Parts: sequence; structure tokens; C-alpha cells
Amino acid sequence: MLAGTEVRKPRICMPSGRLFKKKAFLAGHYEAQDVLQEVDDVDLICLEPGPGYEFKEKWQRRLLYHDLSRRLIFQNPGLRTVRLTQEYDLFLAVCQYTHDFLHINAIEGWKDKCKVSVCWIDELWLAELPQHEYWIHALKKFDHVFVSCLDTVETLSKIIDKPCRWLPGAVDALRFSPYPGVPSRVVDFYSIGRRVEAIHKELFRVAENGSIFYLYDTFAGSLADVYDYRQHRNLFSNIAKRAKYFMVAPGKVNSPDETRGQEEIGRRYYEGAAAGTVMIGQTPNCDSFRIMFPWRDAVINIQPDGSDVLDVIARLESVPAQVLAISQRNAAEALLRHDWVYRWKELLQLAGLDPAPAIGAREQRLKELADHTLSTANPCA
Repeated sequence: MLAGTEVRKPRICMPSGRLFKKKAFLAGHYEAQDVLQEVDDVDLICLEPGPGYEFKEKWQRRLLYHDLSRRLIFQNPGLRTVRLTQEYDLFLAVCQYTHDFLHINAIEGWKDKCKVSVCWIDELWLAELPQHEYWIHALKKFDHVFVSCLDTVETLSKIIDKPCRWLPGAVDALRFSPYPGVPSRVVDFYSIGRRVEAIHKELFRVAENGSIFYLYDTFAGSLADVYDYRQHRNLFSNIAKRAKYFMVAPGKVNSPDETRGQEEIGRRYYEGAAAGTVMIGQTPNCDSFRIMFPWRDAVINIQPDGSDVLDVIARLESVPAQVLAISQRNAAEALLRHDWVYRWKELLQLAGLDPAPAIGAREQRLKELADHTLSTANPCA
């Protein structure tokens, strides 16, 4: 260690399932954790499964919805126990889904070792809340609760009798930005994850005759395990920043039984904007989208049946300057609004922690790149 180098003790304790939960859809979740590690002093607790974990966790999740005792939610689902050896300013549990909450039980004494506690649940739909009556009281243990589905906030607050706040999703905007290198847009249309089947069929039909290069999933890719989540995000971002048009749709667009009419922002909007694509699909009819994507042409809307998708693309192709303007604006706005650092800064401030100096440094880097983005020549060539 160099003389005079300051050794900083981690002030944030954050559990992570990255060593054993490897589904592709969790890669963005781990990306968010990485950004926080880059800008603050974080002790990332990488949990590990113990013998019989998969069997125990599976049955515990099922029994949760019928647990009249309301105690099962506080049981370790078979992970190796972690005992904290120091005190922290903040305990931060970030859950993709509600059942990820079980993993917290592997960390003994976190409530005693951490001054403030936060739980951030990414996906929690309003229609699901009645199903969670036997465990949702566990959220009361936390000083602060955040969810990424805006329309869920008010009802959840009433259920747990505690203020709940909205914290939207985001993206590593530096990873996804096509700037400053500006690669060629060699992919005409890119679709990843959930999709509207009618639109996909129309694009597939045209792609078959070689008119466009249409890149799409051929299996349920988000449910597959990835070898390395960082490599997965790098590949995804490198393709996205080389795509001209990018498919978007409201969160869980093809799962109406879960959403029951609730429209929320899916991750694709953040990723597509950050990559400087022209996003084509449907604009979510919700306040969260209007707050987070207030600029013109953030999404170019088409009919859900795909009947006008080719006409819309042809019209855009006839005005290259418009495609350029949309691409640059999307990329710049994502750098200024949708990097994970902005979400972490807001969360830390609400939890009573002063932002670390590295947060300001990343914000400055994002602003400088956004300024460069808007002054750069055509990135769609």
C-alpha cells in the first residue's frame, strides 16, 4: 500500500445473489450493483447456496403464499449463513422480485449492525399485492422501501403502513452509449426479450427476403443462465449501439394476467435510449413514462398488430436527419437522466447519507459525454 493512501471502511452493506442466480434478466440488476460499487464504499456480500438450497428455496417460496403464521418469510432458504463483523451506515437490499427477499435471512444480525436499512423491489405489480398478504409485513423491518412500479406505491404504502417511494429503473449509460466511438449502425432492427408477436412476424417476413437485417431472440433468452453477467451486458450493449431501430413495449407486455392493465416502463426503454437507437413500439400509458421520457420522439409509436411498422420505417428512412436527431437526443437524455448513479444518489440522500465524491465525478463524466453526443456528426452512417 502506498504511503498516505487512505483506507476507507465500507459504509454500505449490500447482499447479492450473483454467484448462484445467473438468469439473463438479472444481469442489469447486477450491473446496478457494480455502478454503486464504483462510486461508493460498498461491502458486497456475495451469498452462496448451501446443501439442498434449490429444493428448500423452491418449497419455501410456494409455502409463503399460505403461511398463516407469517413467520416463514424470516427463514433462511438454505443459503450459507453470513455474520457481519463490522457496523455499517446502510443495509441495502435490492430485490428483482419479491421472493428475493428471502435471501436477506442468510445475513444474521443485519438490523443490529446497520444504522439505516433500505429495501428496493424492482418489480411488484399492483394486482399481485393480495397474493403477498402473508409475508409483505416483513417490509416494515426496513426504514425505507422503494419500488420501481409507480402505480404500486400508494397501495403498498397503505398495506405496510409506512411511506413507500418510487425509484425507477436505469442503465449503465456509459456502457451502452455509442459515444465517443460511434460505431456503424449495421443492424437494421433489434428485438430482445419480450415482444409483440404480431410486430415480430411482420419484421421477420421482410427479413426473410433479405430486405433488412433483423436481429431477434430465437428462445426465451432472458430465462437462460449466462456464463458471465458482465460479458452478457457488454455483448448486449455492443449490439444495441450498432442497431438503428430497437423494439420496445410496456413492461411484461405479453403477461396480462400479471399486470392486469397496469402499464410501467420496461428496461428496454432505458437500454434502447442509452444506445442511441430509434425506439419503435408502444409508449406506455403511464405517468412514470411521461416523467422519465418527456422529450419528443423518445418512442416512435406503431400499431400493436404491426400493420404500419414497415410504413413507419420507410418514412423515417426517407428523412435521415430526423433519424440522426432522434438517435442523438435519446443517447444524450439517457446520459443525463437514466444512469444508475442518479438512482443511487437519490436513494442515498433519502436514506440520510451524503453522496460520495465519486458520484459527482461520474455525473460530470456523463454530462460531458452528453454534450459531446449532441455536437457529434451523424452516428447512423
